[in-house]
Amino acid sequence: MNVIEIKNLTKMYGKARGIENVSFNVEEGEIFGFIGPNGAGKSTTIRTLLSLIYPTSGSAAIFGKDIITAAPEIKKDIGYLPSEVFYYDNMKVIDLLKYSASFYKKDCTKRIRELAEIMELDLTKKIDDLSLGNKKKVGIVQGLLHEPKLIILDEPTSGLDPLMQQKFFDLLEKENKKGATILFSSHILSEVQRLCDRVAIIKDGRIVTVEKISTLKENTYKKFKVETKSEIGMEHFNVEGVNQLEKDGSTISFLFRGNINSIMKKIAEIEIANIWVEEPDLEEIFMHYYERED
Repeated sequence: MNVIEIKNLTKMYGKARGIENVSFNVEEGEIFGFIGPNGAGKSTTIRTLLSLIYPTSGSAAIFGKDIITAAPEIKKDIGYLPSEVFYYDNMKVIDLLKYSASFYKKDCTKRIRELAEIMELDLTKKIDDLSLGNKKKVGIVQGLLHEPKLIILDEPTSGLDPLMQQKFFDLLEKENKKGATILFSSHILSEVQRLCDRVAIIKDGRIVTVEKISTLKENTYKKFKVETKSEIGMEHFNVEGVNQLEKDGSTISFLFRGNINSIMKKIAEIEIANIWVEEPDLEEIFMHYYERED
């Protein structure tokens, strides 16, 4: 079953582009990555999904219900963390969280304390005394306090130190194991690579590809580094499928996409001292998609 279904969702701001014909589905129980650089249309897609802004055309459903006509009903089961969090400064953290909890008609007191302990958040402090990172923690607790079925995160780790990021990822994985579906939007690809099953890549308001993380890595480049025993010209590797060819002394490095046997034959023609073959990380895969589409 799909928890999120998006069909040709378009949002224009006058003549300016927001998003165009965005389509993808998020399956129940998966952690789905939504990646692209800042300004690509991630936040616009999420805000449209949440009916914070209305689409120009296209449609979307959450839990099988239309995002516009069923918006109030849907929101009860969604936890949302916006990319930037703003609060009433003179409130205490606990008062803000209790106020948030009051919308869900269930006692969230125990859950608030559990989450605050995990995220090392002082509930007695005033909002305006908090650092950016601590305000982000408030947002995380606020988004998860009602144990939502769907968690939507927009650039969630900005402001968190590496130790807190780790705790946050552990928390998300725990929620996912309990059955929550997660839409994780980020421009930090290592996060997506680590957490997500599938990913949608967005560029200039349009979806470039939707793939399993494993497939993305399989179907793209391998990284080669070849240390040669004798002087070899770079032109030896100037063949189809080779990209980003570089030479540093006796070491030649490149990315290769294609039939691995053909490049191994080229390597076998020369005297090599050493060879390294690695999987590229998502960062390199991502750049490949962007370059290919330009």
